[in-house]
Amino acid sequence: MTSLHEAAVLGQAERGLAVVSTLRADHTIQSTLVNVGILDHPETGRSAVAFVTAGPVKRAHLRARPQITVTFRSGWQWASVEGLAVLAGPDDPQPWLSPADLPSLLRAIFVAAGGQHHDWDEFDAVMVRERRLAVLVDPLRVYSNPGAPADATRQQPSSLTRPIEDEREQSQ
Repeated sequence: MTSLHEAAVLGQAERGLAVVSTLRADHTIQSTLVNVGILDHPETGRSAVAFVTAGPVKRAHLRARPQITVTFRSGWQWASVEGLAVLAGPDDPQPWLSPADLPSLLRAIFVAAGGQHHDWDEFDAVMVRERRLAVLVDPLRVYSNPGAPADATRQQPSSLTRPIEDEREQSQ
């Protein structure tokens, strides 16, 4: 069985990199490599996959169709998290996030994805200038490749709580 914790370990092994896949209007898939982290969702308190983006393509897709898949990998091991994305930013206000709290959320996501910054005021200015937004994914399904090496997911990131267990992808 694969958990959100195990998926996050794979992401940490690859410096927070994961492939994010969204659904285009013509029902084809668009994928992008982004830095992601796991943090507690500000509204629900449950663990969520999170990333920061200014990408107009991802933004448009997720506004129209919030279904999203985030795939972590390290070596031959991979894990995918499927869910619904919630956008929070200057053009995507949320009742649970004040505009004054957006910079803190963007910083938290950046840090959860393994980022470090020497000048947080500069970071905040870039986020505002580029109209960056937070994407939070509530995990609905977590699965991985069958026959994963037992030692690939033994470590537990210390910052994660409440794993979400789900099914291993079945052969069809």
